[in-house]
Amino acid sequence: MALPLQPGLVPTEVAFLCEMEMVTIVPRQRLESISLLSGKTPALRPPHRAELPLWLALLLKKQRRANIVAPPWLHADSLKDILNHETNVSPEAFSPPPPPPMRSDGRGGARPYGLSSSEPKPGDTLLSPPFLPSCTQEAPSAYLPYHWLELSEALLANAADDIPNAAEVRALLRDLQEVRAAKMRGSTVHLEGGDGVLNLRGVGAMELAESRGFVLGVVEGVRKLGASAEASRREEEEEKANGEGGDESDEDMGF
Repeated sequence: MALPLQPGLVPTEVAFLCEMEMVTIVPRQRLESISLLSGKTPALRPPHRAELPLWLALLLKKQRRANIVAPPWLHADSLKDILNHETNVSPEAFSPPPPPPMRSDGRGGARPYGLSSSEPKPGDTLLSPPFLPSCTQEAPSAYLPYHWLELSEALLANAADDIPNAAEVRALLRDLQEVRAAKMRGSTVHLEGGDGVLNLRGVGAMELAESRGFVLGVVEGVRKLGASAEASRREEEEEKANGEGGDESDEDMGF
């Protein structure tokens, strides 16, 4: 008998999806284009940089055939700015997600990444992570992408020598993770009334996967408390109604 599946993605599945994120590499050897299910990869010609999926970049890194360029948000200065925003500027909300990437339309204007014009048209495919270049060298430096936690762990585990000040970056990521985890736990107080809204803007994929059980447990507990309070209120109303009815019957009988 098969066990019931958990609702949502588990952390291992989120880490697997993160491997499709595009990262920037500096090839150390020539490599021709490879045909993948998602399309052909660019031909690698040292020292020209190229963008590849994370899983392929890590494979070439292990084979010492390429170095991975750390995205701008993974530098120590950028992480310090984000940590300052999380603790001082906005101590209750999460830092905002990166803005949608834009590309030049060749006529002096800009259009969203993946679209043919500045305004979405019917039938256009709106891309979302990991299909947006939020972890390449062109990513903004002061914003955490959707897969920031799992991607940073993968790079620190397999390409720490490519990350400037890797020890400091690892410590800042640990502090950032603890601050954001405390915010996630504290944000559930808005659900105690039964009709609150939990603002998850800026929360990463791995954070959602790790906190889903806790948040769902809080929601279920609030639901049970609300149902119990409603049942108690109805019982009190019924007892009050029965008591008033009994008093009227006694008066009618002359007692």
